Amino acid sequence: MKLLRLLTCILVFSMFPALSFAWGPIGHMTVAYVAYERLSPAAKARVRDLLKMNPDYASWERQIPAGTSADDHDRAIFIMASVWPDDIKGESNYSDDGSNGGNTPGGAASSQNLGYGDLLRHKYWHFVDDAFSPDNSPLPPTPVPNARTQIAVFRTVLNSASSDDPLKSYDLVWLIHLVGDVHQPLHATTRVTAKFPQGDAGGNSVKLFGDAASNLHTYWDDLPGSECKYCADKMQCVNRAIVLGRSLRPDATKAARNLDADTWIHESFLAAEKEVYAGPIGTADPYTIIPNSQYDLKAYKLAVKRVRLAGARLAGVLNSELK
Repeated sequence: MKLLRLLTCILVFSMFPALSFAWGPIGHMTVAYVAYERLSPAAKARVRDLLKMNPDYASWERQIPAGTSADDHDRAIFIMASVWPDDIKGESNYSDDGSNGGNTPGGAASSQNLGYGDLLRHKYWHFVDDAFSPDNSPLPPTPVPNARTQIAVFRTVLNSASSDDPLKSYDLVWLIHLVGDVHQPLHATTRVTAKFPQGDAGGNSVKLFGDAASNLHTYWDDLPGSECKYCADKMQCVNRAIVLGRSLRPDATKAARNLDADTWIHESFLAAEKEVYAGPIGTADPYTIIPNSQYDLKAYKLAVKRVRLAGARLAGVLNSELK
């Protein structure tokens, strides 16, 4: 069975070689777990009802073991929902738009907010390409729309008494996901150099040797834990995320109560500039990130901090703004 699952994962990855993600499913699900534990009873009830409108709800529910308590059931659904915007990247009824493999927005459809009837993947919503350059190369403008603009749009809808629930359901799953996305440092920047005058795609173009990952972006995605993104058994990831989430010290700092998305993104931008692109990562590649090296240990520590902050802040937004 394990061999069959592995072969299935390899086959699916070979079918979708260009797909990239933010935090892997373990990271996103851990953000969701941390958030769920901080939701008020009213917010839990509201997200429970809204998530029932998601087209994958029945599939999520079938994966929850029989006999699961009502609260554990709702927690698992919330955690599974956190990866829905990544799941649709591999679903054939959805399509890319824009250019650059769907990663660059283009046209009015890029900004539309239609709900589940929208079958575009909107990959460019997952990140903000704020640029910096270590060699003083000219900086390109930040493409819009992006994660910054969409978080604002979705929060407005969720806070509106006049918006209908099907749209709120769509915007809720995207917001859960994007709050996690923008806390991944490489989802808030692109490094511009003479070699990459349009940026390195948040580290996707920085090649790595060794066991760490094929590129820098993937390495950071998988720091909270990695799993085959397209295997059907989400409960395995849910359980791993719960274990990781329970091991994290609750964040009661002032920063955890900061609900300004611009601040979150700027934190990630600075972390990328100062820590992600620190040695051994330079302007030439490939590099090897040695397991348990100083870089590796510091990276994991930063990733866990960002996951914990994202969960606390997501809960704060939903508790205070969801209507």
